[in-house]
Amino acid sequence: MASKKDYYETLGVERTVSPDELKSAYRKLAMKWHPDKNPGDKAAEDKFKEIGEAYDILSDTDKRAAYDRFGHGAFQAGGPASGGGRGGFHDPFDIFREVFGGGGGGGGGGGIFEEFFGGGGRQRDRSGPARGSDLRYDFEISLEDAARGVEKQVDIERAHACEKCNGSGSSKPGGIKSCPTCGGAGQVITTRGFFQVQQPCPDCSGSGQIISHPCTDCHGQGRVEKTGRIKLRIPPGITEGARLRSGGNGDAGLRGGPAGDLYVVIHIKRHEIFERDGEDLFCEVPVSFSKAALGGELMVPTLDGKASLKIPAGTQSATTFRLRSKGLPRLNSGSRGDLLVRVQVEVPTNLNADQKEKLKAFSDSTGEQNEPMAESFFQKARRFFS
Repeated sequence: MASKKDYYETLGVERTVSPDELKSAYRKLAMKWHPDKNPGDKAAEDKFKEIGEAYDILSDTDKRAAYDRFGHGAFQAGGPASGGGRGGFHDPFDIFREVFGGGGGGGGGGGIFEEFFGGGGRQRDRSGPARGSDLRYDFEISLEDAARGVEKQVDIERAHACEKCNGSGSSKPGGIKSCPTCGGAGQVITTRGFFQVQQPCPDCSGSGQIISHPCTDCHGQGRVEKTGRIKLRIPPGITEGARLRSGGNGDAGLRGGPAGDLYVVIHIKRHEIFERDGEDLFCEVPVSFSKAALGGELMVPTLDGKASLKIPAGTQSATTFRLRSKGLPRLNSGSRGDLLVRVQVEVPTNLNADQKEKLKAFSDSTGEQNEPMAESFFQKARRFFS
């Protein structure tokens, strides 16, 4: 059997190397030969294990002294430093935790190791109160409310800080202690070969604290569900789907933690008359045949009441008129949009005999010379068919 390579030679250091120099040399080699950096390379994996074993021996004062005196024989079965049955593969991650500053055992962290090799990094010290969740509330308002702005009161069911225990979760002062399992970190980390698994502590559910006498109202949570009323200010000109944030009106945090925020999503009811396009409003208004022909004044609705619109003689159906600044206010601005009014000419129905006779006489007197749209259309049609 081939003899093992000298541990000092494996790490590329002199036998007089200091502990700090030894650690620095090992760190460089471990980063170079780590399997994650050399996927599928069996030689790199063997090299990584080899330098791990060398550092494990030389970084321990007693083991290093035994190795300097007896060489590899000090750790063979029956040797002076064999440890009476310590055999088996040594986990290199134990060495990484030592070199890069992580703790040992199930509660240790990957430290620099996790950061360097792409792990998420340990979220240290998750103990203490946790922030409450943000909440969403969908709220419907009228178009008039959106135009003028309004203050509303809404009833929200959410988690409130428990009044009996002041949000602490404990029925007695001093009844909250650091969790002994995770040491107050709220997380435990277990090592399985080349992998580390981080998960919430099973004994404290990730809070890092143990309550010996839980509050009877909130059962140790520090909060209770109930309905509360919140005042909401809606600014003029708000749009469909806009979100309003109400700070601190979300769920209360666990065991005295800060509350989350409330986000109110605005929805605007469909209006009977108006349609909205940004800050502009649109509506259709019927106009009599005679008024469209002769011209006149037409009263049209706006969000602020009635407004007068002058209709010129000969107005055709579907003609659109613009009333300036009769639309919605622009959000956080003093200006307003416009109101677009499209007129629809009504054709009279249910005419009596006398009305029909007069209308026929009118039609005979005008002929086609006063029907420019019809004349233009039929000219185009004749060209098309010819």
